Amino acid sequence: MDILFFIIIVILGLGFVNLFKSQLPDNEMSILKKLWFFHMLVGTGYYFLTKDGGGDAWGYWKRAKAMDSEDFWFNLLESQGTGFMNAFNYFPSKVLDLGFFTNTMFYTLLGFFGFVFFYLLAYQLIPFNSKFKGYVLFPLVFFMPNLHFWSSGIGKDTILFFCIGMFCYGLLNITKRLPLLLLALFLSYLVRPHITLFLVVSFGLAYVFGGKVSAGKRIFFSLILIGVGIAILPTVMEFAKIEEATVESFDEFSEKKVDLLSRGHTGSSLDISSYPFPLKVFTFLFRPLFFDINGIPAVVASFENLLLLILSYIVVFKNNFKSTFKNAPFVIKGMLFFLIIGTLAFSQSLGNLGIMIRMRNMFLPGLIIFILWSFSYQQELKNKSRTIQDEIEN
Repeated sequence: MDILFFIIIVILGLGFVNLFKSQLPDNEMSILKKLWFFHMLVGTGYYFLTKDGGGDAWGYWKRAKAMDSEDFWFNLLESQGTGFMNAFNYFPSKVLDLGFFTNTMFYTLLGFFGFVFFYLLAYQLIPFNSKFKGYVLFPLVFFMPNLHFWSSGIGKDTILFFCIGMFCYGLLNITKRLPLLLLALFLSYLVRPHITLFLVVSFGLAYVFGGKVSAGKRIFFSLILIGVGIAILPTVMEFAKIEEATVESFDEFSEKKVDLLSRGHTGSSLDISSYPFPLKVFTFLFRPLFFDINGIPAVVASFENLLLLILSYIVVFKNNFKSTFKNAPFVIKGMLFFLIIGTLAFSQSLGNLGIMIRMRNMFLPGLIIFILWSFSYQQELKNKSRTIQDEIEN
């Protein structure tokens, strides 16, 4: 049974790529297929690191296997977060009796769906490919191992990566892709309600601050945004176990999370309570770096983070950020807002490097795609300048 389902998963991954052959040339289709096999390879690595009790993935699988039908329906209909995840794994784990590897590959498939959506976003929204020191960044940056690792295993992070990619892709054509948008919001709401709130707020801000939106529409959409935020907020507060939406309660919650997440992870724990705000943000976005290395995964992450740090420096300080952001497509603006909100929220509460990398992964495509857009936008300005210069000379 496991072998059959593994073959089906491999075929589904390739078949999903073929769904977009009308939107992509043959060479891009070929790259996506290579990305699928690379993603499966990383997913296999995730399996070996988490099998036999490693991490939350094993817990989700084992608890689902031990469930009865009554527990399943309760967790599916009444729970969010971990309870919903247990129910989500019930069918493959208990009903189909699939092994942990096959179940991991199923999540690997979901994570790859997210990759395809992000890939399509980058391809369709960024007109000029980005080069750095002679290297073409797209699609090279989509092969970063850590980006694949945290979107290939059994867990909330993989599902959210899939949901965020699907949501952003759906916004490119809302009328035709409304079911994708609703599914993404609904599923993310069941996994982590606060991420759904972040998505709604982020893309609401992108719409409100859009240069082509009239004042009337901005006010109307702002009211809708406030209404949706108010509707979701109580669930978010309950989910996060915060009793009141006060500054004091948020501070208390943050301190508890720092203390909790720093325990039991001595290899990668950080006491960030004394860090100034900018250093907390830097730590969330760009660490571990080479002075944090405590194993081979940290070495790989350090190289990736150094690349992101260098590219981000060029985007923020070397180019005109205001102009670049102002001229960015709506979806890219929303993804950047999502990155900013997520960074501000999680950088203040996470005190463990491993958990930071894991939580950051859902926001990272926003940074990567904005970097690619920035390079493309600068290339577009250079081309226009050359055209004007040629016209003057002629």
